Amino acid sequence: MIRQARPSRLYVAADGPRAHRKGEVEKVRQVREIATQVDWPCEVKTLFREKNLGCKVAVSSAISWFFEHEEQGLILEDDCLPHPDYFRFCDELLNYYANDNCVWVITGNNFQDGQVRGDGSYYFSKYSHCWGWASWRRAWKKYDVDMSFWPVWKKSADWRKKTPNSVERMYWERLFDQTYLGKIDTWDYQWIATVWYYGVLTATPNVNLVSNIGFGPDATHTLSINHPLANLPVFSLGDIQHPKEVAVNVDADLYAFNRIFCSSKLMRFKIKLYHLLKKVIQSFYIGETI
Repeated sequence: MIRQARPSRLYVAADGPRAHRKGEVEKVRQVREIATQVDWPCEVKTLFREKNLGCKVAVSSAISWFFEHEEQGLILEDDCLPHPDYFRFCDELLNYYANDNCVWVITGNNFQDGQVRGDGSYYFSKYSHCWGWASWRRAWKKYDVDMSFWPVWKKSADWRKKTPNSVERMYWERLFDQTYLGKIDTWDYQWIATVWYYGVLTATPNVNLVSNIGFGPDATHTLSINHPLANLPVFSLGDIQHPKEVAVNVDADLYAFNRIFCSSKLMRFKIKLYHLLKKVIQSFYIGETI
């Protein structure tokens, strides 16, 4: 699909092979060779790591490297397959919202199961789905891989205002706590937190434009081939109609949370139990101190 889009500049970043994974050195070599086989007029830049840095450092630093060279652009991970309209959609919106500081992200993902949101070809969400997305240097420069703002922000009225649903708030507090403490090796939870912290928007197409085909036993995170988001079909967007209102679609975001992040009653129970136990432990330590 990238060959079909024929970009004039292509940035290819790859983490180094993991020492404990047999045969990964050769696999990494093959992937790098395939990714740089460009047969159209194109300037190719590469960032190939010799040692494995892990998801948090490798991906976040690669995106920073990209935005050091470009004011705006599209980002695809190797296991994400886009529809041709993904490139057209991102290109048009990158230019349309180039100077709108309320919009930080353009995603190619739609998890609304065919429900059309709003009056345009896309709607606005607080969720910055990253299986194929685009952004600007002006937005990414605010990214904080260490989430230094989190300890203070999670105790603020602003955090509660931005997560009025108690289950959603508890869900993300747990993940953001673990990410802040370095217990999760990732880069994207920090991006979600940063986007929410600044209260900005993600333009989301009313059809799915990118399919994640990387589910399976060889994956790092997406291990289940039966995951409901695995290998989702992609569709043509048609002519792009801009929505009249630039504001979060609350119904769509609630559906996305229930569909993707907290899809079962058992998970909701576990979230509430986790926070109940956390409060009990905190109360115990307070009592001991007193």
